[in-house]
Amino acid sequence: MCDFVNNPAFRDFVDSLNTDLNFTTALAWLAIAVILSMVGGAIGGMILAGKDLGYKFSATIGSLFAPAGVIPTLILGLLILTFLGN
Repeated sequence: MCDFVNNPAFRDFVDSLNTDLNFTTALAWLAIAVILSMVGGAIGGMILAGKDLGYKFSATIGSLFAPAGVIPTLILGLLILTFLGN
């Protein structure tokens, strides 16, 4: 694990997530946003409908519907940042 973290290519990629916007970093941010929205949607589904539908089912439905709002918003935001950065 230490070899992976200390890899210069990995360090450059992590640094470019904060400083550079290209296709690779856009895909990385998209993956990060989808994962976080799925976790948030699952938690929200459990809070809102856990007692009525069951906690596992409401978490599944919440994690499936949450990225539907996040993905288009993130893509639009990255496009706007790309055009404003140029």
